[in-house]
Amino acid sequence: MTNSQNEFWSRAGEEFQQNLAKSWGQAMQTFQTMDLGGIVPPAQDALPQLSFSQEKLKELQAAYLQEATALWNHGLESKHEMKDRRFSSEAWTANPMAAFTAGSYLLNAKTLMGLADAVEADEHTQNKIKFAVEQWVAASAPSNFLAFNAEAQKKAIDTQGESLAKGIQNLLHDMQQGHVSMTDESKFVVGENVATTEGAVVFENEYFQLIEYKPLTAKIYEKPFLLVPPCINKFYILDLQPNNSFIRYAVSQGHRTFVVSWRNPDESMAQKSWDDYIENAAIKAISQVQHITGAKQINALGFCVGGTILSNALAVLAARGEKPVASATFLTTLIDFTDTGILDVFIDENFVKFREMQMGQGGLLKGQDLASTFSFLRPNDLVWNYVVGNYLNHPRLLTCFTGTATPPICPAPSMLGICATPIWKINLSPQVLSPCVANKLT
Repeated sequence: MTNSQNEFWSRAGEEFQQNLAKSWGQAMQTFQTMDLGGIVPPAQDALPQLSFSQEKLKELQAAYLQEATALWNHGLESKHEMKDRRFSSEAWTANPMAAFTAGSYLLNAKTLMGLADAVEADEHTQNKIKFAVEQWVAASAPSNFLAFNAEAQKKAIDTQGESLAKGIQNLLHDMQQGHVSMTDESKFVVGENVATTEGAVVFENEYFQLIEYKPLTAKIYEKPFLLVPPCINKFYILDLQPNNSFIRYAVSQGHRTFVVSWRNPDESMAQKSWDDYIENAAIKAISQVQHITGAKQINALGFCVGGTILSNALAVLAARGEKPVASATFLTTLIDFTDTGILDVFIDENFVKFREMQMGQGGLLKGQDLASTFSFLRPNDLVWNYVVGNYLNHPRLLTCFTGTATPPICPAPSMLGICATPIWKINLSPQVLSPCVANKLT
């Protein structure tokens, strides 16, 4: 290393040490002025001043100074080990400047998340702050930008710019379709290489089609089996490929299997409510399976929001004194909404009131809005991974079909029912679903 290089790194080192305290102060200031995204009621003029656990702050500051110093001292090493897969390629680890950039980002990201954890607030507010910080941290990763992404730069040089040209093509394609591609959707055709389990539509109304699948065994169980997938997915979320198809497995085990295939609504369904979906979809599907098979009772399975719909339907039927379902299985289904987990970040009383003003009189909620919401629950894996892969490191698309690739539209009032009724009234007693029970629709 030359004298001029030694002088450069010496001056830079001094500036780095001097800026540590400054950076820490700026981070604290940023938290004090953070937009809490609806945490504060509109009537309140000023944002609240956040308070922090002093014990956690001291521990965090000490750890930051120690790790920042260690990062600087090892900044000139020829080879770095990066556990984060975004920075694990040789283009990052073998380049001291790139590795230092990645290391600085990871340290700052860790510290910011630590600051979010140190905020003294109620659980709901703290979860919102953590979520907001996580989104900002994920979006600001150096791997997301060509100017800092060592791997993308190397690939652009190796391919003489072809990777960037194809990335721009991907970007223009995604801009036209309105969302970031997770897979090459043109590779999949329903009935040919996805949803290949043989079946036929045996009933339909304006809400759904009921599909019955061809038996694969000589004998079948006496009680038929009804599957209710989420209304925010296509039915083939349960029948993607023969080797991972739940539907094919159920049929191969001797179950006479029926599946609800939700209709993608148009303006004619803009006023349909949660109660409408309970009565005219879930309850109707149960009665149709009974009618077609002649069975007094059936077995049922609900998946995700489909499970919530099924559980509501069973509560209504129980209130009417009817028990047509012998056994019910629920996969990834919220039934007790006292703890909604990460969804609590998105849904609170203010949010529900806002959506009621926006959509309460009817309308349609785009499926892509729902898909994007779920994607941002894991921003690094389900958002920025594809941004980098599609536009900077082309191509790195999945070769398997994803359930969010073709999200359907949903009637706005029915989605408000998901937010307002179960989450804010909690239980599934007959009183909660009084419109269905009182009307005793048939």
